[in-house]
Amino acid sequence: MINLFNTNVEIVSIHKLGNKSRNEKLHLSAKPTTITDEVMPLFKEYFFKQFRKKEEEYFQFAHEVDLEYNEIYKIAKSCFDLKKGNEIEFHQVSIDIAKHLFEQSNHPHIKNGELYVAYFRDLEIDNKHVDGIGIFKSEIKSDFFNVKNNGIDTNNFSIEFTQGNSLEKFDKGCIIFNTNSDEGFKILSIDNNKYDARYWLEHFLGVDICEDENFLTKKYLALCNDFSKKVIPMVEDPKSKISFQNATIEYFQKNDEFKEEDFENHVFANINKDYPTTLATMFRDFRINYGEKFGVEDVTEFDISNKAVTVAAKKFKREINLDTNISIKLNFNSPESLERFVEKGWDEERQMYYYLCYFNKEEK
Repeated sequence: MINLFNTNVEIVSIHKLGNKSRNEKLHLSAKPTTITDEVMPLFKEYFFKQFRKKEEEYFQFAHEVDLEYNEIYKIAKSCFDLKKGNEIEFHQVSIDIAKHLFEQSNHPHIKNGELYVAYFRDLEIDNKHVDGIGIFKSEIKSDFFNVKNNGIDTNNFSIEFTQGNSLEKFDKGCIIFNTNSDEGFKILSIDNNKYDARYWLEHFLGVDICEDENFLTKKYLALCNDFSKKVIPMVEDPKSKISFQNATIEYFQKNDEFKEEDFENHVFANINKDYPTTLATMFRDFRINYGEKFGVEDVTEFDISNKAVTVAAKKFKREINLDTNISIKLNFNSPESLERFVEKGWDEERQMYYYLCYFNKEEK
């Protein structure tokens, strides 16, 4: 879990990158950018706002031979190890990063733009305060106009149009956190213009998904959600699907560690108390067949990420849709609540099923 509110932006260097395949140039600045007190809050918002809103999904540097052959990993490790936090040394780091990105800009679809390379202090991640390196590329320009006063006549105005970078968002960016260096650091990345999905993550950064507790929690819950939608309705009624979803979320919310056997005992005993092993067997088969798709094929134990549970739980659609154009939405997580407040039955006279819902009062 990250906290960026108290982070300090120490140094920022800006370079202009063209497209190498179109014979556009790389323009390197001579020194870091001067950041005034007035500009600093705007820079911090520009760099960090998108990461505060984005679901945390971490990457790590990788290479098929050895990490030391990953160019950006090598640059970042040298920067952190030698504490290149002064302006002259870090500016050279930014130049090395700009040159490497320029070398990858050899596809006609890749847009030119400005590259911002920043050194951060007091990034908070996993309850630790660390330094970091930010790399941000701005590609798409926004139109602006200024209303100007003409001369000394305060009642005479003109409009001047210009183009620039919007403060709302950068187009591509990442933050490299100085933690887990031996495994390739922890990295957050954003790519808003995926015209070439391999350009930023694969060719420039050279990263893989970091299979940490956040990743495993999210992916295992996605597997469970898929099972509840595709398998349970084929063999059980819709109420059993909701029971499975509720029991799944309850298990992840109440435990710090996932253990496969404990999970199955908790979940399937809540669905079918007479034949709990039937669905459990089907779930195991489903996990074997689709586990690789979700990245959890060999996972039996892992630490649970509470933040990932909160995000993933919102994707569980706990609704019962009936053929009479009636939908029942169930907003509780406890399996016991489902049994207590919702009852299914059969009406002999009408020859139809019904759901009976218990409540104390109607909410306005």
